[in-house]
Order: sequence, then C-alpha cells, then structure tokens
Amino acid sequence: MLLLNFSHPLTPAQMAQIEALTQQPLEKVLDFAVHFDNNEPFIPQLRALMEQIPLTPAQWQNEAVLVNPPSLNFITALLLAELHGRMGYFPPIVRLRPRAGSLPPQYEVAEILNLNEVRERARANRYISGGNGA
Repeated sequence: MLLLNFSHPLTPAQMAQIEALTQQPLEKVLDFAVHFDNNEPFIPQLRALMEQIPLTPAQWQNEAVLVNPPSLNFITALLLAELHGRMGYFPPIVRLRPRAGSLPPQYEVAEILNLNEVRERARANRYISGGNGA
C-alpha cells in the first residue's frame, strides 16, 4: 500500500498500527509538507502540491493508496476532491487521536476511514423515501 502523508511525519509505531488496521504492508510512504498561504488563492497552491506527487495516471487509478490528510479542513476538502478526480473514488484516510495522558502530546492511529464506503451508503440513502428531508 502507498501512503500519501500530508501531515506530520508518522512514527514507526503509527505505521505499524496502520499496517495492522489495513492488514497490508506499507510499501512506500511519501511525505509532503503542506503549508498554504492564507493570503493567496488555495487552488493554485493545491495544483503546486499535486505536482509534487510522482504518480502516473495509471498509478492513480490502480495503486492501493491511503491518505493521511492535512489538518486544515479547507485544504483537506480540496485535496480529497482532487484525489477523487484522479482516482475515480475517495481514498481511505487515516484518523489520528491524542494518546490519553501522554506528555508531551503523542498521537496514535484511531482508525482507517473508508470514505468511499461512506459515499456509497449516502448514495443509497438518496433513494429511500421518508428520510429527514435533507
């Protein structure tokens, strides 16, 4: 599995947790420093970030990709939209959480979120009558 890390570097323990949760080895981890200038438009900055990722169109569509998203919600939303366009589906993402009582603060892998599964469930709900009207 290929891990695209758009957040802080992951520790060996976190990578082991990811492998245990996915039941797949992390064959490659690509780290990207994500810092967008709030005074500049985000779309060009997203394009510059995407140009750093050394994947071909075929790799985008065929590799098993896992994403550790950036912490800023606006960047994550844009990144996920871009990745869906390139991959044809939403990639699973890593959710980290603070480890209770750790000083200094340490983070552990809480779960792997299957965004595409969430999307498919939501699509099924579009056709159920008697919903909440949303």
